[in-house]
Amino acid sequence: MATPKFAYFIANRISGKGADNLSRPVVRISVVSIALSVMLMLISVAIVVGFKHSISDKVTGFTSHLQIVPFDNNESLEGQPVDITSEFVQSLMTNPKISHVQFTAKKAGVAKTEDQIQGVIFKGAGVDYDSTFLISSLTKGHFPNFNGEQKTNEVLISQTLANKLNLHLNDDLRIWFIEEDESQARGRKLTVSGFFNTSLEEFDNAYLIGDIRHIQKLNGWTDDQVGAIEIDLKDPDKIRETSMELYKEIPYNLNIVTVLDAFPQIFDWLDLLDMNVIVILTLLALVASITLISTLLIIIIERTNMVGLLKALGANNATIQRIFLIKTGRIILRGMFWGNLLGLAFIFMQQTLQLIKLPPESYYIDYVPVELSISAFFLLNIGVLVVTFFVLMIPAFTITHIMPAKALRYA
Repeated sequence: MATPKFAYFIANRISGKGADNLSRPVVRISVVSIALSVMLMLISVAIVVGFKHSISDKVTGFTSHLQIVPFDNNESLEGQPVDITSEFVQSLMTNPKISHVQFTAKKAGVAKTEDQIQGVIFKGAGVDYDSTFLISSLTKGHFPNFNGEQKTNEVLISQTLANKLNLHLNDDLRIWFIEEDESQARGRKLTVSGFFNTSLEEFDNAYLIGDIRHIQKLNGWTDDQVGAIEIDLKDPDKIRETSMELYKEIPYNLNIVTVLDAFPQIFDWLDLLDMNVIVILTLLALVASITLISTLLIIIIERTNMVGLLKALGANNATIQRIFLIKTGRIILRGMFWGNLLGLAFIFMQQTLQLIKLPPESYYIDYVPVELSISAFFLLNIGVLVVTFFVLMIPAFTITHIMPAKALRYA
């Protein structure tokens, strides 16, 4: 019985660089095909993951993962306040699944300048507000300072609204608020401290960020009353699960709204990307598999005489199959090496230089985001190896049908 070393020896002999054979161009095509397939697989996964994380981080950065609001606030920006001194609210601070809790309020108003008028949403924030995302989205100016004992008149406005209202940094901006039970509007004179741009129309076309104490005074609330409790989770993948757990504990007059329910059009679109990448990976795997099957069949046909001779000398089918699988395996590994190298090079360049740009009004971001974890990289490569191994068993099975007498007749 032939040993594994014998199979490696024969495979090395028929894989020599100096060998003059008809399969050489086919092997090169196969290497290129595998390299392109692996490269495109890596890029596809990196783009999808990058898109999902970048856009979801933008949305949650502005609104948080969960919002606890009164039931009558579901269809309106204004309503009954939430008392932040309640026992339930205090328990949120020590919940191990929650990373941050902040208190906000919203109020609809009309922003007016000398020659422009625009409907806006004034979002009130306090000292507990996580401004990391908005600071990273600043195009000019600074984030308002809510740490003072007196409420500040500084307000952060989107670049889109600033362009519509012809506003510049440090300009005064008057906003008018109308209550349902009042016939006369109440105004607030504010100062523009900075501009932000999220590339998300839902926010850029309407929102201003200011001191929550303005809304508390306008609504007649106390310092312990807010419009909503915004919650960030340690594990964003457990939004549904955590929301259901909290829903069982909240008082009867409160409700939980997840970011997935608040912006379904965005997250439904992101979920469709998963199906797109599955289709792309399937097609690329199919192309690589067909190329490998063709390559191995050509190599076997070219070496039919050798197969007949080995069988005549006593080699069994498993040994001969191992010889051709070793040779084809080297083709796969060579293609995977170049595919990984080119794919990782593209991902690195796109991450650092952002070479490929996108229209933000259509994609919510102005460049193609890419992100590839180590686990995804290894899982993808292992998947390629497993699929190609099983695929190669199909042409390798043809060796069992080669008869030594017929193969050596035409030697």
